[in-house]
Amino acid sequence: MRNVRMQIAYDGARFFGWQRQDGFESVQGALEEAVHSLLGEVVSVQGAGRTDTGVHGLRQVAHCHVASALSDDRLRHALNAHVRDGVVVRRLETCRDDFHARFDAIGKRYVYVVVTERFRPAFGNEQFHWVNQPLDHAAMSAAARVLEGEHDFSAFATSGSKPSTMVRTVAHIRLVARRGRFAIFVQGNGFLYNMVRAIAGTLIDVGRGRLSPDDVRIALESRQRSNAGPTAPAAGLYLLRVLYPRSERVFAGRDRGPAGVPGLFQY
Repeated sequence: MRNVRMQIAYDGARFFGWQRQDGFESVQGALEEAVHSLLGEVVSVQGAGRTDTGVHGLRQVAHCHVASALSDDRLRHALNAHVRDGVVVRRLETCRDDFHARFDAIGKRYVYVVVTERFRPAFGNEQFHWVNQPLDHAAMSAAARVLEGEHDFSAFATSGSKPSTMVRTVAHIRLVARRGRFAIFVQGNGFLYNMVRAIAGTLIDVGRGRLSPDDVRIALESRQRSNAGPTAPAAGLYLLRVLYPRSERVFAGRDRGPAGVPGLFQY
């Protein structure tokens, strides 16, 4: 048996979240079924985080123990041939036996994507949130700064699991604007249930003028969910990266195939 960790991308619109659920398609279930189909082994694939229905993954990390003698690269190719559409194992590597995708993580980075065209785009509506109103970038940035640092984020969590503490540290929140769209990047040491979506919905309401940066500060200090903005739709949220200590060297180096890097850009 060896422990392998995987970097996984998935289309959240096709699944009822990450976590395995009887009678519902989940990302965890799809990966476990792929391993069973390929190797005949019943495994438990443990992810770094449990994304909800409709939330996407770009670089989710998971691990499981397998008995296969296939090389890491051959095992990755074989799993991708067996896993259902909407999931891709981007990277795979054998790791130390006690590595745990969730418990060894020191933080996560999410991105919330918003399209700001006048009319709803013709396709891809399950991959972003659409807002067709003018937004105040300066006010949103000021409100984002209020939320940075260590705080009790009770006002930005919806009902769900009951953690031992509502205190989290948000390292930074960045707004990156492009013509016709913008993204909200949020990085922290951990997040409460729907916390990033609540932050995104609150910042968008600040941009619309429904809330001010001072209102966000008051909501944070009040610890009351009703004082913050709405929970933004799941479609715009992506788990961008799981963070580990530098000493772990997770998925280090370039990912070259047998014939080199696919496409025109050969790095």
